[in-house]
Amino acid sequence: MSKIEENSYSGNKLIDDLDLNPIDIEICDVTLRDGEQTPGVVFTKEEKMNISNQLDSLGVEVIETGFPVVSSDEKDTVKQISNMGLNARTCCLSRALTSDVDSALDCNVDMVSIFVAMSDLHLIHKYNKSCEEMISCALDTIEYAKDHGLEVRFAAEDASRTNVDTLKNVFLRAQDYGVDYVSLADTVGVLNPSTTYHLVNEINKSVETPICIHCHNDLGMATANTLMAAEAGAKQLHTTVNGIGERAGNAPLEEVLMGLLVEYNIDRYDTTGLTDLSRMVEDYANITPPVNKAIVGKNAFTHESGIHVMAILENPRTYELFNPELVGGKRNLIVGKHTGIKALKGIVKSMGYSLEHDELCELKEKVKNCTDIKHGISRNKLEEMIKDIKTHGI
Repeated sequence: MSKIEENSYSGNKLIDDLDLNPIDIEICDVTLRDGEQTPGVVFTKEEKMNISNQLDSLGVEVIETGFPVVSSDEKDTVKQISNMGLNARTCCLSRALTSDVDSALDCNVDMVSIFVAMSDLHLIHKYNKSCEEMISCALDTIEYAKDHGLEVRFAAEDASRTNVDTLKNVFLRAQDYGVDYVSLADTVGVLNPSTTYHLVNEINKSVETPICIHCHNDLGMATANTLMAAEAGAKQLHTTVNGIGERAGNAPLEEVLMGLLVEYNIDRYDTTGLTDLSRMVEDYANITPPVNKAIVGKNAFTHESGIHVMAILENPRTYELFNPELVGGKRNLIVGKHTGIKALKGIVKSMGYSLEHDELCELKEKVKNCTDIKHGISRNKLEEMIKDIKTHGI
């Protein structure tokens, strides 16, 4: 039985009908590098190693471990993770400098991500150099890294605001130098699904090298853009746990993995560890995801409406796309102001109690008058009310 059948959910049949399944993909999680660029977030070496182990157990293919030239501690951490014996390949960031590649070599990583920006905005205001000067540095660095046996990802920072013909030309030149990937970074999150598809498709027409997509969430479309890039032919999809990262963050790992599973039936990742990993990163980063955060938010499988609760008790598929256990979560039925008698009866029964109709009416009245109603009644509080009714009567 497949994971899909076993966990009883309905995928997107329209996608099946359109035959748009992106099969040849891999995940590169950048939590340890881009995620740590979240203001106020610093992971210890032990925390980074723990996160790496969890990512590896999920089946993530590439882990971007850091930026070694930042500090000696960062370099040591990248090296430690590279030597952990993970199934995932390790990657680190590099500027277009051979000295950065030397740091990567010292760390024993499998892949180096050499980045430059080619947008006019960055060339003028960040580098104060011409595009040709930047590309010349990048190609020299790519050649040096390849000569030293590294996989090379050549990343165009701010690609989404760079002329497409410029990207094509530079990627073709990098391809001649043997790069293993070319990467499109939507650095300020300006893309939408349509423009993402167009950009990846245009590059794919001209370049044979596998394409990576790196989406930021400034407009709240990072997950959608990442999945659309996969449809257009991008191979490597970049994510962070809980979507942490600079400004509004990156494409969340948990959303991308579940999007791949539900929409495209890509089920090679162990999604049951997503909630535990989310809680780990929440603790280490001291950033709590919104309660309504998709997949891992505390309300992702919480139900209060009476109509919903009754249907959930009959068949969870009525109001849940997939079982919470599929992502390591738990269902939570809340008693609150929207809970009717029938739903209340079902919740009480699920807790192992049986109340007569007049007792249920009394319980509903107690719930309505409870000062905790604004936040919903906890299971323990509800059990106290039930026991009080059973003990003292109506």
